[in-house]
Amino acid sequence: MMPLEGFRADRACQIAQVSRAGFYRNYAEHEPRQADVAVRDLIQRIVLENRFYGYRRVTAELERRGVVVNHKRVSRLMRLDNLLAVRKQRYVFTTDSRHTYAIYPHLAACLVLTALNQLWVADITYVRLRETFLYLAIVLDAFSRRVIGWELGEDLSADLALGALNRALADRPVTPGIMHHSDRGVQYCSQAYVERLQAHQFTISMSRTGNPYDNAKAESFMKTLKSEEVYLRQYRDQTDARASIQRFLEEVYNDQRLHSALGYLPPAEFERSRMVQNKKEAAARQLPL
Repeated sequence: MMPLEGFRADRACQIAQVSRAGFYRNYAEHEPRQADVAVRDLIQRIVLENRFYGYRRVTAELERRGVVVNHKRVSRLMRLDNLLAVRKQRYVFTTDSRHTYAIYPHLAACLVLTALNQLWVADITYVRLRETFLYLAIVLDAFSRRVIGWELGEDLSADLALGALNRALADRPVTPGIMHHSDRGVQYCSQAYVERLQAHQFTISMSRTGNPYDNAKAESFMKTLKSEEVYLRQYRDQTDARASIQRFLEEVYNDQRLHSALGYLPPAEFERSRMVQNKKEAAARQLPL
């Protein structure tokens, strides 16, 4: 960043023991990318708030928020982050010529949850670094709200979502008929992901067109992750982000954070309490009359 007003560059270089040429060279290399990241971050927020906005409406909204950016630059940044394509893929019918994968019906709404491993929900979000973005895929057990699988990566490929699913499958056994719910993103419709679900005999459910509330549990978790972890940090790099996010997911959210929907218990403690309750109920059923 440039020195603050009233604090001269030569004085800053003297204190930091760097040459003025080196300072300005570093500025030229990093400041434009940091500016791009700041704009990309705001664009991501606008698109999340207004899911049908194209680059022209996003440009207008940026201007309303005091950020004047050329619409061609907005289009380039949205294309770079796959926002234009993702928006269309998530909110179109299967007849769209650009979508080659099958879409599955929304079945999760009909499911009444009474135990673990009845419904897993999956979603993907972005994590901002200093000069770029990472993407986080998660899998939750919808009954306990526990994060049972996650993966962090540099792109939105199907491998990212598949990595989170594989972690979940390694963490706990599943029985045939367990339901998996996600949005209609290409990662979850991909052949590799669907075949993995079918190999474990999942029932596949997907959100309806243009209805993010169909995956409300995953959306609620992402909001918690952003407000209680991501927005409070300035990650140095991918290694730093991975370590901090892993600590939040596995130590804070799963083991410590009280969840109102779980009777103000953390997800891991809620699962333990349910297992104890199930054992007591099973023992009671075996008692003679």
